[in-house]
Formats: sequence, structure tokens, C-alpha cells
Amino acid sequence: TSALATWHMQGTGECILSGIMSVNGKKVLHMDRNSYYGGESASITPLEDLYKRWHRVPGPILESMGRGRDWNVDLIPKFLMACGQLVKMLLYTEVTRYLDFKVIEGSFVYKGGKIYKVPSTEAEALASSLMGLFEKRRFRKFLVYVANFDENDARTFEGVDPKRTTMRDIYKKFDLGQDVIDFTGHALALYRTDDYLDQPCQETINRIKLYSESLARYGKSPYLYPLYGLGELPQGFARLSAIYGGTYMLNKPIEEIVIENGKVVGVKSEGEIARCKQLICDPSYIPDRVKKVGEVIRVICILNHPIKNTNDANSCQIIIPQNQVNRKSDIYICMISSAHNVAAQGKYIAIVSTTVETSEPDKEIKPAMDLLEPIDAVLQATSAASCLQFGSSNPTRLQVDSAFRPSKVGKMRTPISPVTLFPPWVSLKPDSPIEHIHRLGVINHILQLNTFTGKSSGSLATLF
Repeated sequence: TSALATWHMQGTGECILSGIMSVNGKKVLHMDRNSYYGGESASITPLEDLYKRWHRVPGPILESMGRGRDWNVDLIPKFLMACGQLVKMLLYTEVTRYLDFKVIEGSFVYKGGKIYKVPSTEAEALASSLMGLFEKRRFRKFLVYVANFDENDARTFEGVDPKRTTMRDIYKKFDLGQDVIDFTGHALALYRTDDYLDQPCQETINRIKLYSESLARYGKSPYLYPLYGLGELPQGFARLSAIYGGTYMLNKPIEEIVIENGKVVGVKSEGEIARCKQLICDPSYIPDRVKKVGEVIRVICILNHPIKNTNDANSCQIIIPQNQVNRKSDIYICMISSAHNVAAQGKYIAIVSTTVETSEPDKEIKPAMDLLEPIDAVLQATSAASCLQFGSSNPTRLQVDSAFRPSKVGKMRTPISPVTLFPPWVSLKPDSPIEHIHRLGVINHILQLNTFTGKSSGSLATLF
């Protein structure tokens, strides 16, 4: 038995926390049963290992795929909002010194069986057939209202109570049609269902503002993606933790979580017990406390061509709103390529993901798969969406998956907010890095970010 850790981590989705805790002076031991960083958020390389993960024997198909080491395939696809909280955290912790990013070349939305580019310039907005001329005028008024909205200044509310007025009422106020509502809620606010319509409008307005500010930052789209895949993110935070004294152990099987007098006191691995004061782990390590509440289907498609009607983009996101395909939740397509050092030259990786709603998930994703044809190779997985249970009748729902960023229980649509990363028992020292990160949600001047208004160049309101 050894007293090794003040903080004990398992699964490498927790790399972010381990890095931050190490910076804050905590003694961290991070154990992972896998041979790689990132857990379910890893990027698998070489390509042969990806096939083995799906219990497939690499066959002749791999001969046309180039070198296996040229591939870094994400298990759960995500794009980062350029002005989102995760990017702010990366900048403040200086983890960006270990990473390089590229802007995703385009954002697209599915309508009436076709895909349309979400405008990123005034010329694109004027030429777009997503909405008619009069709809564009009404939509512009709505965007100006959103851009000028300040939750701390009642003068910008225009008679709206942001904590009580629903988003459905806001759409009525600006006389927006159903197609525009679908576009706004799913392609800009990035909701995966229409549940938000009957909720207070403040959250949706803030989401649209974030999209607008992120789009204005780089121009092509609001999304960023790290070179060599999303697995670089946990590795970056792992390096940060190591610099500040954190210890990492990969290929470390977890035999038992040791509990004494109702409290977790350590973890048993290979006959030894590492004791700790706190334990953080992903749900797969505590299956007896997890309840399955749904499933997410993800399909990794390898292509030898860009997706049709995307202007030959090397990377893009396509959102298929639920109403367009008679579903309850959206379908997402994330596409990256050799331009991001994740595939062999001339190859593209498109990942389709959505929440499973029927007993035939293959048919549910058919509209997305049709957009990708022809497809060289397909790898498919269905994973459980879970919630933790601690004797509560209302268990906390976990954000399990992907697709934007992607998604919430099927899409990590919004980057993790640092404000919600830390439970009440985390001690925050004044002026420490972790304290600043904790306050990132309300302190923008940390990164000297510009606030875009309806009249600022590059905001959505100027496009229409």
C-alpha cells in the first residue's frame, strides 16, 4: 500500500482536470488502462489499430490507404468554437504551445434534400438561397437585436424578459418562418433538438452571440480543429500536468476502487493500492453506478474525395436539422482530411453521429450517408449514453458524446465550460491559474477578447 496521490485520475478525458489541478499545486496520479491518452476522446493511430478496435482484420483495403502512421482518427468528433470556453482555457494555460490549429473551411446545413453553406461573408449572405429577400431582412433585424443584447443592460432587452420569455416568443416577435427557425436554432445556436423553443431565451441568444463572435474571429467558419487530431488536446494537458509534477501511468489496469467507511480512499491495481483524498474517473470505471439512458451511433467513413456541394472543402461540418428528416434530434457530419495531418494524402475522414431513436440506427443515418457517396471504407459503433446515480431519483445526466464540437449525449455540441468543471469541494486559491480559469465564464478581459456588436465588421448581423 502506498500513499501516492492527493488527486487520483482515471481515463484520459480527465487530462484537462489533471493538468489544471497540477498547476494549482495538487499532487496528481493519473492512471489509465489504455495504452494511449484521451480515452474515448482519443485519436487512434496507426490505421491498423483502428481496424483492430472494431475487431476487424486489416485486409486489402488498407493497401490503398497509404501508410498507417499517416492516420489519426478521432473516436468522438468535435470542433472547437474559436471564442469558446475550451479555447480560452487552452490559451490561458498556454497548452497552445503544444498544439497547432486550423480553421474549419465551412459550415453547412441540410434543407430539402440539399446542403447549403452557412454564410460567412456578406457576399455569401446576399447570394444564399437559404432564405428569401424579405426573410433576410427580418433575420437581419433579429441578428442586430442579438448582437446588441447585453444581459446586464435592460435597455437592450426591448421589452423582453430574457429569463422568462421563451425563444419561441422571440421568433414570433421578429416574424421568422419555420425554415429560418430551424437554421437559427440548429446551425447557429447548435441545439440538437427543439426543446429549447419553450425555454427562456437568454441561453439561446448567448449561443448565437458566441457563434457570431467565433465566426468573426477567423472568417471561414466559427470552428477550429487541432492538427494531428483531437487526441492532441488531452496530450497537451498531460504535458502541462507533468511539468507541474503530475505522474502518468498508461496500460495500468484498474482492479478495484477501494472504499472504507463509505468513502473512496484509493484504487487497487496489479495487487497494489494507491491511496488518495479525491478520485475522479469516467463512468466506465464505475458501471454499478451508471444507468443507460440512450445510445449514440457514430460512423467513421473514409473517402477519396471531398463531400459534394461543399466547394471542395478540406474540412467542414454539415448539420441535418431534425425537422428536415422527421426526427427528434439532429444528425451531424464532421469532415477533416490530410490537410489536418489525420489522413493519408488525398484522403478524407467523415464521421456521422446522432442519437439513436429507433431499433434500426442504420436507417436513421441514411440521409447523411447518402451525402458522402462513394465511400471507400466504413467503421461503425454504437455507444451508450449514461447517467450517474448516487441514490438520487434525479440522476445527473452525463455529456457523453460528440458531433460538434459536436454534442450532448450524442453530441458534444458545446465545449466544456470551465465554470462547471469544478465541484464545490475544489479549493481555489486567490489569483491562482485555476481560480482565473474558474471565472473565465464571466471574465472576458483575461484574454482581451473583443465584443462584437451589430455594427462591427464580421458579425453575423452585417452579413444579411
